[in-house]
Amino acid sequence: SVLSRYENQITLLSDYLEEFPETDEPVWILGRQHHLNTDKSKLLLDISARLWFTYRRKFSPIGGTGPSSDAGWGCMLRCGQMMLAQALICRHLGRDWQWEKHKKQPEEYHRILQCFLDRKDCCYSIHQMAQMGVGEGKSIGEWFGPNTVAQVLKKLALFDEWNSLAVYVSMDNTVVIEDIKKMCWSPPQSSSTAHSSAHLHKSALGRNKNTAGFCRDWKPLLLIIPLRLGINHINPVYTDAFKECFKMPQSLGALGGKPNNAYYFIGFLGNELIYLDPHTTQSFVDSEENGTVDDQSFHCQQAPHRMKIMNLDPSVALGFFCKEECDFDNWCSLVQKEILKQQSLRMFELVQKHPPHWPPFIPPTKPEVTTTGAELIESTDKLFELEEEFEILSV
Repeated sequence: SVLSRYENQITLLSDYLEEFPETDEPVWILGRQHHLNTDKSKLLLDISARLWFTYRRKFSPIGGTGPSSDAGWGCMLRCGQMMLAQALICRHLGRDWQWEKHKKQPEEYHRILQCFLDRKDCCYSIHQMAQMGVGEGKSIGEWFGPNTVAQVLKKLALFDEWNSLAVYVSMDNTVVIEDIKKMCWSPPQSSSTAHSSAHLHKSALGRNKNTAGFCRDWKPLLLIIPLRLGINHINPVYTDAFKECFKMPQSLGALGGKPNNAYYFIGFLGNELIYLDPHTTQSFVDSEENGTVDDQSFHCQQAPHRMKIMNLDPSVALGFFCKEECDFDNWCSLVQKEILKQQSLRMFELVQKHPPHWPPFIPPTKPEVTTTGAELIESTDKLFELEEEFEILSV
């Protein structure tokens, strides 16, 4: 019966492959290579396994009195959710995990989904993201850009102890190795945090001790690099380097699209980008009593969309996930070899040391509060205000 369901799924997915051209060129999806002439079904199964977040309607009003649907304005927030969800899948299930319709999934899978449900008490819900965006100068219901959604995810991750991610958003097209390692090797903030970390991450590999004797674990890294690849249109000099990022095993794809029209780019074929489109409005889905989630509407089982890379708006954000320090070291080597040494005009810079003319780098830490909803938003706003004041004083 399992084989029968698998074959039926392949048949269903194969119906959507007609739009792909007959070509010997490989298709790259988030660090995995597929060949249309030999493994079309694997390609579609790989794409359908990605969590797909779209517009939703009939959820509880944001902030109590705000909108109950994000149709027309939440597409970049949904794309940010998709990129983060892919990081969490790699974190808990691995890149090679596959989703199958009606198949029982691990508990971690349902916990990941619950992080993104459209409820104010879910850490990466549309409610939390929209309200956190207020601190970034975005009114609820206003469209986000790639950098804004990256900053929002960075703040919300501070309150997510289960996934325990270190989120680094690069500044001025520059990734600083020293700062990332400082952030990912930060010691626990308190004994309770240390106990929680030890309980949730029993399989952590690297362990160091700082001078105070605290145990330190490498926090899995979500690296987001906001970029401007041109003025009004993408500069062709960047296209090869941009595509190269989708080949890296650490790839989480890219956020971008067209003005006020965001997509989650997961790969490419030739000079066309492959993306998941959030512009479908579905009804709100909540978790069931046993903690599972009806996940049928969270996986796109239709034809993957494609667009020519030169039609891409130049404002984008690349995403990468490094579960262990060796993954980050490998990513740095790939960037040096495949991107920086090949380009006369570099897409971004990778430097070893913190630039001396920058404010000091202070790894963000969670405030000593236990709040949700609007109180959570207010507390993180105060946290970052204090950090900004400290940086100004330091300069």
